[in-house]
Amino acid sequence: MDPVNQPPDDDSAQPTPLGDSAFVALLTECQLPLRLYISALLPGDPAAGDVIQQANAKIWEKRGDFEAGTNFKAWTMAVARFEVLNHRKRQARDSRLRFSDELEETIATELAEVNDDLAERQAALRECMQSLKPASRDLLMRRYASQQSLAEFADQLGRSVGGIKVTLHRLRTSLGDCIQRRLAATGDRQ
Repeated sequence: MDPVNQPPDDDSAQPTPLGDSAFVALLTECQLPLRLYISALLPGDPAAGDVIQQANAKIWEKRGDFEAGTNFKAWTMAVARFEVLNHRKRQARDSRLRFSDELEETIATELAEVNDDLAERQAALRECMQSLKPASRDLLMRRYASQQSLAEFADQLGRSVGGIKVTLHRLRTSLGDCIQRRLAATGDRQ
């Protein structure tokens, strides 16, 4: 038989139950809940970003173990939890705050439930940002993308710190109200 048309050897990589593109789509959708979960389990730990990357790599490595039709988010949280535990073992001499296994499971369960509306909240935020006047939107974007202190930022704009604080507070309040209205409207339609 022609080597190109031969069936794969038994030693070849196992096909994934989901196609890679479908798996990537699910994994991309879970990034924010995954970050929140790992950050909650490693509060204040500067290595949390590394653990998130390790968890993503392990999730990708184990993608063949995921059964299509089951809860993808719960599965990724379980993989992430083991990565957190591995990180803690490596950092055993560190005297950081430690959570019980029961609390970690509670956090995972609650985050899986709470984070289902994050996509809706992000969409509402995007829409509300677009509804702002361009100057207001630009001010918010520049402020929160800036590494400057508030005093440096105000000085750069030629405005007082107090004036900038008041303006930013009003814009955040306006955005919060807009987001709540949009979420309430979405809830009414369902």
